Amino acid sequence: MKKIKHLLDLKNTPEEWIEEVFKVATSFKEVLTRPLKKVPALRGKTVVNLFFEPSTRTRISFEMAAKFLSADVINFSTSVSSIQKGESLLDTLRNIESLSADIVVVRDSSPGTPYILSKYTQASVVNAGDGTHSHPTQALLDMFTVKQKKGRLEGLKVLIVGDILHSRVARSNIEGFTKFGAQVSVCGPANLIPFYISDWKVKVYYDFDQALEDKDVIIMLRIQRERQNTGYIPSLREYRYLYSLNKERFHRLKKDTLIMHPGPVNWDIEISSKIKPYVHPLILEQVNNGLAIRMAVLYLLSQG
Repeated sequence: MKKIKHLLDLKNTPEEWIEEVFKVATSFKEVLTRPLKKVPALRGKTVVNLFFEPSTRTRISFEMAAKFLSADVINFSTSVSSIQKGESLLDTLRNIESLSADIVVVRDSSPGTPYILSKYTQASVVNAGDGTHSHPTQALLDMFTVKQKKGRLEGLKVLIVGDILHSRVARSNIEGFTKFGAQVSVCGPANLIPFYISDWKVKVYYDFDQALEDKDVIIMLRIQRERQNTGYIPSLREYRYLYSLNKERFHRLKKDTLIMHPGPVNWDIEISSKIKPYVHPLILEQVNNGLAIRMAVLYLLSQG
């Protein structure tokens, strides 16, 4: 297996390394069922969570993953940092590196920040989400979940629904699933489909009912209300009518169709609460798989 130093996106990540992530994550998933969940794989290593954008689920997941691997963890928040006093991003990174950080997990609202940091540090950099660009560990946990349930990725028909334009999850999932031979389609309002979609080698639907036919996996994206202040959709009521996975649409799907969501779910907007008992267990399983995947990523990067 080719070792890599950074995980910045899936487009430039070798297939064999991703397959090794899945293999190691399977072992760590078993570890997470034990009463004592810690293993000494990263003992003596330091992991810094460098979050310039608000996050709860992803930050906690990376923190728990590092602690279960016995690493020392430093959580860095910009709200209480010298960045608020005018310190530059690179100066902040150099100060953190002086603490002998081995792995830096970065989230920022600006696309490209992890790429810039990776050029100025000896530590490994993990992209935990950069603006609307990429979120590789979310895609890895989605792919891992599907592979655990279906036994394969190749040939599966995957549909991603919602705000494709602003979704780093959509972009990373397209990169990951197509790399492993899945047939990926996207569906959403025309204003939320990027004009450069033809570069992504996916089929585009604007009619949700038509898009649902014969799909193996459906990934419902969160409507990002914080990004909707420019009027991309007329109203949430109209979006719900046209693109929500309601009870009627759900019962038209194949019995073994997987319904997934990166979370947090806006119930009765993206997915009807009437089908919550059927779909919520798998969404919670994604969260658990995310912990195993991030443990695997941290472990493999530490070996590189």
